[in-house]
Amino acid sequence: MVRPISDLEGHPDVAEMRARYDQVAETPTARITDGALVLAGLYLAISPWVVGFPPFEANLSVNNFICGVAVALLAAGFAVAYGRTHGLTWLPVVLGVWTIVAPFIIQRGYASGGAIASNIVIGLITIALGLVAMRPGMVARKR
Repeated sequence: MVRPISDLEGHPDVAEMRARYDQVAETPTARITDGALVLAGLYLAISPWVVGFPPFEANLSVNNFICGVAVALLAAGFAVAYGRTHGLTWLPVVLGVWTIVAPFIIQRGYASGGAIASNIVIGLITIALGLVAMRPGMVARKR
């Protein structure tokens, strides 16, 4: 019997692969990384109010809020269902890079020092944690 393409979810190899990804993601390092990435995303989301971005940086504030929520939701997805979300582990790295360059692009060089410093630090942290979050997927592929 030939299975339709949409029936790949029930294929034993797919189920085994997801189980392997989930097993690798259950390590203490992966759990700490996912938790730290959630916290980094939450900080990025509230950073305009913590740092005190001036009113002329409203667009940067909205950008940080949206990117922060996205990072936090992605990290929560990695923690809950890594087998289904491992293909998205590159997104926090991209969002971290965007966080670093956003003050210069969105504000066209007129960002406050606090906004620039905050975005660079949290961007670097997000990139580092994103790279660590990618590791379980690479380990699972090698097995």
